[in-house]
Amino acid sequence: MKRPVQVALLALGGLGLLHVSLFTDLYLNYVKAGMRPLLIGSGVLLLLLAVAEAWSRRQPEADGERHEPRGREDRHGREGHQGHAGGGGHDHSSVPGVAWLLFLPVLSLLFYAPPALGAYTASREVPAAVTEQQRPEGFEPLPATSPLPITLTDFTRRVRQDREQAVKGRTVRMTGFVTPDKQGGGWYLTRIIISCCAADAQSVKVRMYGTAALPADTWVTVTGTWHPGGTLGTRSAPVALDVASVKKTARPMNGYKDALPLPDAG
Repeated sequence: MKRPVQVALLALGGLGLLHVSLFTDLYLNYVKAGMRPLLIGSGVLLLLLAVAEAWSRRQPEADGERHEPRGREDRHGREGHQGHAGGGGHDHSSVPGVAWLLFLPVLSLLFYAPPALGAYTASREVPAAVTEQQRPEGFEPLPATSPLPITLTDFTRRVRQDREQAVKGRTVRMTGFVTPDKQGGGWYLTRIIISCCAADAQSVKVRMYGTAALPADTWVTVTGTWHPGGTLGTRSAPVALDVASVKKTARPMNGYKDALPLPDAG
């Protein structure tokens, strides 16, 4: 790859990272909030590398003008070419066609940043496995608040593992985005959770009953009660809700965390 192209790629990459992490919140579409300092540092580093690459390119040109080597003469008195730079050598400075594809992700950060993960991703993967409760004394008592703010993960654990059946008859409130059922006729309240970045994303879903689905990826706060079925507190119980109310809400600042609904969301 020619050096001017390398310089442009490094510079655009640095500007793209700084654009999404320093001047906007777009980086939250791809990584956790704690990764922001690393993204800013990476952007600055790429810009410095671009400057260093551009500067180093000028030095050999200046030296070449002062110390241009004299080619050897062949037996016919013609001056030959040194190395591979001449017409008889091989030119390795051309850019392979595939290398230009590197500009696509770099330019997308500047002009068309990919959206956050949502219903499309969640509908095509198996929901994350909910780990077994580790506390030997079982689950902590639920607050008496009604409706009860709860995360989708905690609700799933309570339904499948809480032998005390603490969620039975309780009105709960959860926030997530709409994921239509691939089979049609229903929808899920969904949160996508990441450990580091979008590449390791997993989803947690709660099936909704009693109301029609809003458009996919719409963020909502739902209030309702557990949808009976199977035996509550065992794996036979459905992770589902009989919906009493649905209210549209703004996407949280960090939508990749299964957090409690805001106090004023109800």
